[in-house]
Amino acid sequence: MFQPMLFERPSLGEDLDRSAGFTLIEILVTLAVAAFCLAAIGSLMSGNLRGSGRIEQHIALVETVRAVETGLPDRASLVAGTLSGDMHGLAWAVDIAPLAVEAINPRAAKIWAPQVIAVTVQAPSGAVAQIETIRLVKRIGAQ
Repeated sequence: MFQPMLFERPSLGEDLDRSAGFTLIEILVTLAVAAFCLAAIGSLMSGNLRGSGRIEQHIALVETVRAVETGLPDRASLVAGTLSGDMHGLAWAVDIAPLAVEAINPRAAKIWAPQVIAVTVQAPSGAVAQIETIRLVKRIGAQ
């Protein structure tokens, strides 16, 4: 049968077992490992925040490029030169120039003239987005 044993508390004068608890070195090593992990997590989080800011800026640049390109005049009123302006705090410029290519169909060249259109948008931070496209415009006097 089970016989209960009496539990005796050690008196205040007796030494406690030396293996009980943590040493100061163990606590310091644990704190160093925890600090290293927290520093790594903080670095990762700041990198993610910077990356999301860059993505946001890139999306704003691309949206502005699209808006400027959509707002270009039609073929009949598009002339060579430079247009520029400001939209939502982003500077934009449109450069229009004739396309210099020797491989143009001579019959089509009598009616149509290709033009290179470069739309450039620049953020205040210096980031740039650019798109180049070609438009055909009727030559003056062509039917």
